[in-house]
Amino acid sequence: MTPPPGRAPRWWRPHRLPIVLRLLIAVAAAMSVVLTGAAGLVYWRVEQALDQQLNEDLAKYRRGLSTALRRDGTLPQGPAGSLYQVIDARGRITMASDGQHTTPLLTAAELRASRAGTTVRHDIGRLLPIEPTSLRLEAKRVRLPDSTTVVAVAAIQRGHRDEALRELLGQLALAAGLTLVAASYVGYRTARAALGPVERYRSRAATLADGASGLRLPVPDDRDDELTRLGHTLNRMLDRLEAAAEREHRFIADASHELRTPLALLRAELDVALHRPRTAAELTDTLRAVDAEVQRLVDLSNALLDLEELGSTQHLTRNPVDLADLVNAALERHRGAAEREHRTLSADITPATVSVDARWIGPALGNLLGNALRHGAGDIRVTAAVHEGRLRLAVADEGAGFPVGFLPQAFDRFSRAEASRTTPGSGLGLAFVAAVAASHDGIARAENTGRGTVVTIEFPC
Repeated sequence: MTPPPGRAPRWWRPHRLPIVLRLLIAVAAAMSVVLTGAAGLVYWRVEQALDQQLNEDLAKYRRGLSTALRRDGTLPQGPAGSLYQVIDARGRITMASDGQHTTPLLTAAELRASRAGTTVRHDIGRLLPIEPTSLRLEAKRVRLPDSTTVVAVAAIQRGHRDEALRELLGQLALAAGLTLVAASYVGYRTARAALGPVERYRSRAATLADGASGLRLPVPDDRDDELTRLGHTLNRMLDRLEAAAEREHRFIADASHELRTPLALLRAELDVALHRPRTAAELTDTLRAVDAEVQRLVDLSNALLDLEELGSTQHLTRNPVDLADLVNAALERHRGAAEREHRTLSADITPATVSVDARWIGPALGNLLGNALRHGAGDIRVTAAVHEGRLRLAVADEGAGFPVGFLPQAFDRFSRAEASRTTPGSGLGLAFVAAVAASHDGIARAENTGRGTVVTIEFPC
């Protein structure tokens, strides 16, 4: 089948070739260019040296021939294999070496140029293929003692020069071929060695893609090259992906559990209400219970949506905010609840202007205050300070604190201490706080003190 015009044949599509083969072709092509250039330079230099010596011998012989013609006509003995012709004004060969009396060595145009005073030089025969006669001749006009002019043609054999160049060509071709083969082999082995780890990574990644878990790429510990660093990076990525997958599985299970309870309560309330006729007061109580569960579902859904939105930093917009205004706004929203429980809200605020996204920091601080009111005890104190370009917000209460075994997962989604499962909440408050801190390139931590609990978020501002 003929490929469409302008499209490469199916067998020649470089992008479909293996990388090793493409590298081999590139190395072979580059080495071919380099070897061809080097061989051409060597050949040119040797040819120039041989031609210079040959031309010097030829010019010396031609000058001797011209001098002899001007003096007495007794022609000198030339180099071995040399030839000569003397051509008069009518184009006749008047003197010549043995066997050269019949056919002039010059063409008609060259003979005219010589008579006009031009020194003519050209070669007879080619370097390749080998020919029986290979000469280099030089012709120049000579004035004889009787005032007539003739053209003296001197020629010497090029055999030794051509033989040397042919031998050089053969040696260069052999050397270039062997060098190209050796370079291609070294390039192939080097490419295979360099890409071997990539293939091992690929095969192990294929195993991971088939559903295997807990596997990591085989990265040697005694190297520090680009591929090794790539392997370590991929292994770290696999660690994060596996941890993320585990968190997602746990999240789905926990979310299903958290959603099942209010939905089951809704279904139960409705079933009871529909089981038999109810009075207006009973229907009102049922609707209130349904409304409470619906509100719980709404709060849970909003919390999940907020966490999803915080997962992308493109939703974060930092603006200069007065730290005191930010903290006091959160305190005012919870002061009434604290007064109803006869508890005190206080703050220790360092005057400063911080660059944060108040849309998220305010609710995060509000969540910490709400948790302290619901699950803590005693007075609540907020500390807000900036040190070395980092904002630190801490909320402390005087309650019993977190169970020691709960602290490591306090900021996980739907994670709730056993003591707090009987109080309202979805288990997303601290997860939201941790997500806000992470979106600001910061951290969140919780700790028990001798006098209660402290939850802190810290990030650059």
